[in-house]
Amino acid sequence: MRKLFTDRYGQGLPRTKEELDDDSRTALWSLLTARIQEEWFGFAFPDQCGDGYVYAGTATGRLQRDMTAYRILWPPEQLGADPPATDGQVFDAVEYSYQHVAEPTDPSYHSYMSHSHWSYDQEKGRARFQDDINLLFQRNGLAFELKDGEITRIAPAVLHEALEKAIFNTRDNELDRLLETTREKFLHRSLDVRKEGLEKLWDAWERLKTVERGANKPAQVKAILDKGAAEPVFRERLETEAKELNFIGNNLMIRHTEVGKPPIVESAQVDYLFHRMFAIIRLLLKSSGRGG
Repeated sequence: MRKLFTDRYGQGLPRTKEELDDDSRTALWSLLTARIQEEWFGFAFPDQCGDGYVYAGTATGRLQRDMTAYRILWPPEQLGADPPATDGQVFDAVEYSYQHVAEPTDPSYHSYMSHSHWSYDQEKGRARFQDDINLLFQRNGLAFELKDGEITRIAPAVLHEALEKAIFNTRDNELDRLLETTREKFLHRSLDVRKEGLEKLWDAWERLKTVERGANKPAQVKAILDKGAAEPVFRERLETEAKELNFIGNNLMIRHTEVGKPPIVESAQVDYLFHRMFAIIRLLLKSSGRGG
């Protein structure tokens, strides 16, 4: 489905919601139910014709049993369910469906068996299914997107773009690994996993402070900050920011979990701290010729 008028002209809802409401949950279940009824699962779970033709619709019984085996909720039963499914259960059903959908094409009615025979295009079906899911996310102001079969979170616009474009080639394998892990976890739909991403970003910061040559860690820190800024006033501000980030990492519940460390409890707080730390890391990576 194409974008609608308000989306094309910037009048749609801001994509800031990180939890499904009743309308968006119902819309997702309705879409999945419609795809089952429209035979989109007939490629993965074909109902074979008695005359020998393989693709005669969807074997919904086999599909439902397979979903049950993988602890995936059956969409038609979830419309109006009380209590409603959790966000994770809905997203699991969407990701499962992406793996198995294929667009049915060229129906030919088999009058003797009172059903239709189909051809299937899985690549086209997955692309269209992904577009339909993402449009529902967009129309409901949800900060999620389905991409290559996985639902990820859309970070605030500037940060999301920076994360997607960042290339981590720091010449230090462990630092590269930490930064890639950070990116993956921060874009996860779960707040708890995003907190883990924040922790890994602080770990990357500690690693970055030791990649330059120097007799000891203070000398190494000075070396990389010197590369970050030559102008004295900016260099001073950069060092002040580095010290402040060290204080935040040591005194909030990011890398340390001792009693008395204030926890990070809100998604917006995670975004703020991540943005702030990622900005200085990216600056120092770029200025030292280490990608970013």
